[in-house]
Amino acid sequence: MFLTNVLLKKAKSKSIMVQMESLVSGHTFNKVRERLAEKLELIRFDPYIQKESVYKEKKKVKSVK
Repeated sequence: MFLTNVLLKKAKSKSIMVQMESLVSGHTFNKVRERLAEKLELIRFDPYIQKESVYKEKKKVKSVK
């Protein structure tokens, strides 16, 4: 490995943006969480069914600084 490759490596960000999806209706939104934290699961108002529902983390969208 070249010395320049070691010096110019990008540091990983501490946060990532993930897509959250409703288990009831499929409504999605994006939320930022720490990279090392466990996958998110939360209760939030779902506009499709006009009630609160459980949202689970579906996939990673991008890294955030």
